[in-house]
Amino acid sequence: MKLNPYLNFNGRCDEALKFYEKCFGGKVVFKITYGESPMAKDSPPEMQKQILHARFVAGENILMCSDCPPGRYAEPQGLTISINVETAEEAEKLFAALSEKGTICMPIGETFWAVRFAMFTDQFGIPWMINCEKAG
Repeated sequence: MKLNPYLNFNGRCDEALKFYEKCFGGKVVFKITYGESPMAKDSPPEMQKQILHARFVAGENILMCSDCPPGRYAEPQGLTISINVETAEEAEKLFAALSEKGTICMPIGETFWAVRFAMFTDQFGIPWMINCEKAG
């Protein structure tokens, strides 16, 4: 079994996917808009170019995402996507890329449990943590 985060956006899903491709070095392996789907005739005109469903793959990691229909979007609450990396350099690089234009809650630095740790919300409103644990 694998748990895969499913991210919801308020009309910026395609933009977020392009940003995540740059940050993670992955790629979108599937993407369909409301207008390309069998639901096209039932979708409002403003949703036709919005993403109904997408699947993004980076290594063995999968993110799925979509744009929410009008009136259905809610900002993420009560969750954070945690990324665990092997080296401090990888943590620093990923933090610099993913936090661009975002809001930093805790700048990247050393903690009592991690060589590098950071908390932030990216420019699309998705909360993240980056963690590079100290050797046990």
